[in-house]
Amino acid sequence: MSLKIGIVGLPNVGKSTLFNALTRTSGAQAANYPFCTIDPNVGIVEVPDPRMKALIDIVSPQKTIPAVVEFVDIAGLVKGASEGEGLGNKFLANIRECHAIAQVLRFFEDPDITHVHGGINPKLDMDVIQLELILADLDTVTRRHSETEKKTKSGDKKMISDAAAYLKVKKHLEDEKLVINMDLSDDEKEAIRDLHLLTDKPFLYIANVKEDQIASFDAHTVKKEMELSEHQDILPISAKVEEDLISFSPEEAQDYLSELGLKESGLHAVIRAAYKLLGLQTYFTAGVKEVRAWTVRIGAKAPEAAGVIHTDFEKGFIKAETIAYQDFVDGDGEAGAKEKGKMRMEGKEYVVKDGDVMHFKFNV
Repeated sequence: MSLKIGIVGLPNVGKSTLFNALTRTSGAQAANYPFCTIDPNVGIVEVPDPRMKALIDIVSPQKTIPAVVEFVDIAGLVKGASEGEGLGNKFLANIRECHAIAQVLRFFEDPDITHVHGGINPKLDMDVIQLELILADLDTVTRRHSETEKKTKSGDKKMISDAAAYLKVKKHLEDEKLVINMDLSDDEKEAIRDLHLLTDKPFLYIANVKEDQIASFDAHTVKKEMELSEHQDILPISAKVEEDLISFSPEEAQDYLSELGLKESGLHAVIRAAYKLLGLQTYFTAGVKEVRAWTVRIGAKAPEAAGVIHTDFEKGFIKAETIAYQDFVDGDGEAGAKEKGKMRMEGKEYVVKDGDVMHFKFNV
């Protein structure tokens, strides 16, 4: 699986500039007016992981394939988007395919860049975006509930159960609340799964700040002001800094970040936060033909991890030859780790650990 993140925000919050910088492209137009991004822009970036280099140095493979994150830049939303204002539902539909939604919120002041609300108010910006997503979901659920309710007259138990689930979600949305915060049973979650509701996705908040604001950004205080829960992250990122980093060598980039009091780039911070938000981790396959990183959910068992490579691997799973990352490095590869007794044969109940180097045995 590759992680897909939709980037949303009001016009002129620096969303497309940030997208360009994060994906090291100039694919999204950055202009001082709404709706300049006419089609969703997609950028694919490597997941930064120093463990890959160590594996490559040991194995010397013919090719390497890192894990990737796909960023989708959605045109600037405005109030009324759920009813077709601006570019409306066309762009809301593009978010439905994403695993998580990153909201870019403008914290920087710049008299040369207009703001759709006439002033800097991140909390209002966040509320406007989330209300539009809620209204779009309400429209989706209302239509599905109406269709399903008609079918309950036949006495079909599943239709009756699904209609009740849709009604429950509908009332929650009418109270202007996010679906992801609902307490739903497994059956109710299954009923709404194919609706791909926008507010049923995890949210990541990005504070677009000026260069000199990043190091002093007080996330704890800002979260209280924004009324975010302790489990919701808000990351301070300067689109300008990320843009500057594009032209730097790795050494120059590190020096620049150090000068700003930063340990990592905004790209690294966003990806790390997204993995945490979605409960994801990485395992590796390593051989002379290929060293590759694979993304799998935390808590996945060996067959599920095998299924990330190919569904046949999961269906015909027999066992997984497994070496912990550090044991692989300490043994200078598979042979050395095996000699030290560090290779394990794991079965269907094995819970994959972050960094595991695995080779799957399966029946076709």
